[in-house]
Amino acid sequence: MMTTNWFFWAVLSAVFAAFTAIFAKIGIRGVDSDLATLVRTVIITFVLSGFIWLTGKWSNPLALSAKTWLFLGLSGVATGASWVCYFRALQMGDASKVAPVDKFSLVLVAVFAVIFLGERPSVREWLGIALVASGVLVLAFKR
Repeated sequence: MMTTNWFFWAVLSAVFAAFTAIFAKIGIRGVDSDLATLVRTVIITFVLSGFIWLTGKWSNPLALSAKTWLFLGLSGVATGASWVCYFRALQMGDASKVAPVDKFSLVLVAVFAVIFLGERPSVREWLGIALVASGVLVLAFKR
């Protein structure tokens, strides 16, 4: 049974992201981080292709609008750049330090959502975002 609750899927995303950091840290030992990113990307392509095919969700991607292609393309470029940087950071640093700093993206998403999407987080939500930012700073800087 599929749930349509966004929070359920967001929690699963966090769990899988946590395993991503741990598995990647183990997997990149003695391997160039860029090659490791490529291997990971190929595996993701096969897994997602199988998922789309098995769930009957395949449709013609050429039927998508130019705007959809543009922004999914930009998202893909940003994802690739993020993964390359993430794997390099993991290769050089501790997963317990790299992953939290990577999550500074949460703060940036909130700021970018205000600028580009017109979203208006509440005071309570900004407080939570500020706490995340504070936590990243505590973890990122040594005494």
